Amino acid sequence: MGQVKLMKGNEAFAEAVIRAGCDAYFGYPITPQSEVLEYLAAQEPHKRTGMVLLQAESEVAAINMVYGAAGTGKRALTSSSSPGISLKQEGISYMVGAELPCLILNVMRGGPGLGTIGPSQADYFQATKGGGHGDYKVIVLAPSSVQEMADFAGLGFELAFKYRNPVLILSDGAIGQMMEKVELSEQQPRTTSFDQSWVTTGKSPDRERNIITSLNLDPSKMELHNRKLQAKFAGMQENEVRYERIDCDDAEYLIVAYGSCARICQKTVKLARQKGIKVGLLRPITLFPYPTKIIQEMTGKIKGILTVELSAGQMVEDVRLAADGKVKVAFYGRMGGTTPAPNEVLGVLEQQFLNS
Repeated sequence: MGQVKLMKGNEAFAEAVIRAGCDAYFGYPITPQSEVLEYLAAQEPHKRTGMVLLQAESEVAAINMVYGAAGTGKRALTSSSSPGISLKQEGISYMVGAELPCLILNVMRGGPGLGTIGPSQADYFQATKGGGHGDYKVIVLAPSSVQEMADFAGLGFELAFKYRNPVLILSDGAIGQMMEKVELSEQQPRTTSFDQSWVTTGKSPDRERNIITSLNLDPSKMELHNRKLQAKFAGMQENEVRYERIDCDDAEYLIVAYGSCARICQKTVKLARQKGIKVGLLRPITLFPYPTKIIQEMTGKIKGILTVELSAGQMVEDVRLAADGKVKVAFYGRMGGTTPAPNEVLGVLEQQFLNS
């Protein structure tokens, strides 16, 4: 059993990445994720594990430093919040194109623009549809607790290196700032032995020179590379879907929500069942790949779906695609850093499906 502590989500994530054997962090402070950088600095990880920690001069600089470290086969990490993640999009696209693994944390805040520091989920499209240029995907993990903030640090690195692709942890200001009990894993050593077939650690005499780039001016070769990437993304969809089902076995109505919204809706399910309304909750844990098949399977057993988000309506599009018109899909969202109450969500569900 690992160490148990009371920690903020951001702090738990920062401690977890050290324990997961992270080699390097490059970032820039922005609310509500600044505790990641602050906690790492206070811990002096170079003394604990030899981990490099650097506050870059900008978000653009930070993601390009991650690119360089990842190119040597190291476990590299950056974190930011919504506007900062927007600045990193070019670098993220470059890293997918160059097939480089890394871990990225986005603690979402309200927008658009500078917006507010309150929790939001309005970066869903950016995270799941390829927020930068080109045809690409990153695995997106959506924690709904401080424990998952810690757990997804190690899982994120594991998936990043499995697929040689960036992995994004999509959190929000509520989960990043809330304090909960968290069990931390034991310290893992930084990896000193890894696959040398693609990294830039110096050319050995028995192989060709490794050149890491996303540039290819030959359209036919670039298309072949794109097809290779698409096959990789298809593999993610086949093997990496994660979700949680709560009270779904006898559910007549389904709520779909992720992250902090799922926590709110879990209470909504309890309130509904106290009134005799059979409601279940599906919580996507991976937003890409999305649990489309499980929603498709459930449409034959339920009367309607309510998607709840801290946005104007983004994930609801994936829910509607999965439902394929077989049941009504309603949406309820709050924006700008505002969160709904559980009974508020229940009222919307009743209005949409029981009082119409």
